[in-house]
Amino acid sequence: MAQILVFGDSITYGVWDKYGGWVQKLRKFLDEKTLSKPETHFLIYNLGISGDTVEDLLERFELETKQRLKENEETIFIFALGINDSQYIHSQKNLRYPPQKFQRNLQTLINLAQKFSSKIVFVGLTPVDESKVDPMPWNIDRSYKNKYVQKFNDIIKSICNGNAIFYIEIYKNLVKTDYKRLLEDGAHPNSDGHQKIFEIVKEFLVEYRII
Repeated sequence: MAQILVFGDSITYGVWDKYGGWVQKLRKFLDEKTLSKPETHFLIYNLGISGDTVEDLLERFELETKQRLKENEETIFIFALGINDSQYIHSQKNLRYPPQKFQRNLQTLINLAQKFSSKIVFVGLTPVDESKVDPMPWNIDRSYKNKYVQKFNDIIKSICNGNAIFYIEIYKNLVKTDYKRLLEDGAHPNSDGHQKIFEIVKEFLVEYRII
């Protein structure tokens, strides 16, 4: 038996998908797998909070993890966040988090996670439609820009490689397609976008025998 704790932001939570988002789709897949093969039992927790950055997650990670730990059960962490860290703030003429601080926060998160499990997976960031989120309609002082999203995505990939941690590429897989049709508001995936993310994540987890 294994439990999967998925930490992230609004995309992880599943906003704008009437079916609950890619994490809910992963749960459904695992529930069906468990019903057909009870010996492969998985519990999955969606711990995404809208607006969260890596620094926000650091404040709640250990507490939320400890509340869900069970004896004799394997714990798997999936982290899917970082796009909020990459926001450009116009009034400050700078990024919300400098890349160096973002990298330090990621390393701190990894160090904490390794106290509880050796199975750690990071899901890469998603591209945005800048025509809709530069600036954001819901916060005109901030923007999502693909050049920064990609930069922070590269940082995630690099730090995963440096720590021998699983990394799932989403950005490059989506930009090869007409990805804007997969976005609801320019930043958050619609139902089709969540389905695409789920398929990429599921195939990776199955290929590397994480699930």
